[in-house]
Amino acid sequence: MPQPIVISIDAMGGDHGPSVIVPAVAIAAGNLPDVRFLLHGDQALLNAELAKSPAARAVSEVRHTDKAISMDEKPAQAMRRGKGSSLWNAVEAIRENQAQAVVSAGNTGALMAISKLILRMGANLERPAIVANWPTMRGVSAVLDVGANVESDAAQLVEFAIMGAAFHHAVHGSDRPTVGLLNVGSEDQKGHEEVREAHAILKETTLDFDYRGFVEGTDIAKGTVDVVVTDGFTGNVALKTAEGLARFFAAEMRTTLTSSPLAMLGALIASGALKKMRQRLDPARVNGGPLLGLNGIVVKSHGGADATGYASAIRVAVDLARSDFSAEIDRNLKRLTETGLKSGVELTAEGVSGAEGQGASE
Repeated sequence: MPQPIVISIDAMGGDHGPSVIVPAVAIAAGNLPDVRFLLHGDQALLNAELAKSPAARAVSEVRHTDKAISMDEKPAQAMRRGKGSSLWNAVEAIRENQAQAVVSAGNTGALMAISKLILRMGANLERPAIVANWPTMRGVSAVLDVGANVESDAAQLVEFAIMGAAFHHAVHGSDRPTVGLLNVGSEDQKGHEEVREAHAILKETTLDFDYRGFVEGTDIAKGTVDVVVTDGFTGNVALKTAEGLARFFAAEMRTTLTSSPLAMLGALIASGALKKMRQRLDPARVNGGPLLGLNGIVVKSHGGADATGYASAIRVAVDLARSDFSAEIDRNLKRLTETGLKSGVELTAEGVSGAEGQGASE
């Protein structure tokens, strides 16, 4: 019999803590019968919630700590004072081979800093990236980075493309993901130097995905490509803008559909379809953003996610734990290094060349 997958949970993280996380575990247990959970947090609070949910209690082990990292704590403070907290212990369970993945709805900066400190980066990777699952007209696209790195050079953008493609293949089942670089236009000469250099590298290299060149902001929601690559500053602005627009649209729909008796009747008739649309656009339900590039699977849940949304983040963690996405990343990085396009590159009129005319990486 195969060993069950164990997911380590920061049970005190997020806006709601155990009151949402334990019901989410129950939902996940119903859909994922071969998964077990380590719940890190206040034992009394967790046991009180588990008493209400036999399904969650049957698949969970509580690891007590009365220490938690607040949502507004600085990453540097979290690293200095966070040892023994629910977040720290949840991540440490991966390093100790007690779990295959960790999920937290807690402080994003603290999760990133502590995960990088405990797990370290994967071989030949410079920085982690946060990937967002983005609902589109064609399904779901992966957009990264959405906040881990304010600035990214060409080599890092290429790494993000590799990691994003492996993620989309593992979680969304695309056989050969399509990848695009977010830019201000589709022409080769558009954009800043880092984006144009990354574009040249990706055109020159044969990897396990289909690189489609530059895409624009309007292409994200269209689903023009499976994976949209950008730096964390641009990606986070795009993500927060999309979340704001989704809430604005929902508020406008609410106002319009309650503006008259006839409108209210129409809303009642269409209530089922409207509920599905609201759930699809709700940022807390389109949930589960992995921190890619680490020596371990770390998934960030939206802080305000409800039980259904948090269960979605758990599902992402399980899908990654079951996949070979780490091996896929390693294969593509090896190809990149073998072709000499990993580092020391220069952008020329003809394309890409290595430092001193050589393509080999140091």
